[in-house]
Amino acid sequence: MSKYEHIVKDEELGMTVNQILRANYKFSVRFKTKMKYQSLVDLNGTPTKGYIKPEVGDIIAVRLPEEMSDFEPEDIPIEIIYEDDDIIIINKQPGIIVHPTKGHPNHTIANALMKYMLESGQSFKIRFANRIDMDTSGIIIVAKNSNAQNELSLQMRKGRVVKNYIALTEGAAAEEHFFVNEPIGRPGEVSIQRTVMSIDEGGKDASSEFELIDYYEYADHKTHSLLLVKLHTGRTHQIRVHLSHIGHPIAGDELYGGSSDLINRQALHAYYIEFDHPHTGERMSFKSPIPGDILQALGMYYK
Repeated sequence: MSKYEHIVKDEELGMTVNQILRANYKFSVRFKTKMKYQSLVDLNGTPTKGYIKPEVGDIIAVRLPEEMSDFEPEDIPIEIIYEDDDIIIINKQPGIIVHPTKGHPNHTIANALMKYMLESGQSFKIRFANRIDMDTSGIIIVAKNSNAQNELSLQMRKGRVVKNYIALTEGAAAEEHFFVNEPIGRPGEVSIQRTVMSIDEGGKDASSEFELIDYYEYADHKTHSLLLVKLHTGRTHQIRVHLSHIGHPIAGDELYGGSSDLINRQALHAYYIEFDHPHTGERMSFKSPIPGDILQALGMYYK
């Protein structure tokens, strides 16, 4: 059973256990309730109450209940950029789905993580704090406990999480810096495709920011644009829908009109993420290099 530990400092003398925990940790309301009713807080190794006032040097420990996902472990390579007791940052390869679904019950990142967990002697429930499409590459965050997941979800709702993507699109972008603020919805229950639709029709607010990196002219005389994309909301297929809507579908994205022989998947990469660590509050950022297939597509041009 993993746990958070805190040694009581001089300036915390006279404070209660609850006050000290509030001052040092950003626990969610749900987890605080668990702490209380499951007696998860210890003082010097013994369960304690929140109103107790500890002495300087005492050790307050919050125990995390042992959990484990039950996905089938599979030998799928994963690239871990960063890991600690609360989170794992993964650089996902294209062509693999993040989490099992009815259509893809296995061969997912969750199955790969299950094998990694067992081999590394860990026990945690796999909680994805963000997800990207099967054929999109790049950064995803996995929370190892409910408190980390809740804190990251709260940051996303408050706009504290920065998510930037790289996209290679068809056509020459008309502006070097522009926004697309168009609501996105699902036109039918069966189709996975999304589209721009009004709020009255069931669309949800969606905002994307685009910055031109460079133009590329290929041998077929078609111009493409390399864009840096910043998400201000997180709707399903948001970048793909917005770019298709303005006439610049992502290269290789056949679902949204981006047919191309430059690359055999949508040329979209989750390049950068920034957030507050769910336990320490430290501001953290991670980058994922542009993958080889997109670099190869960029190299197939002349100006």
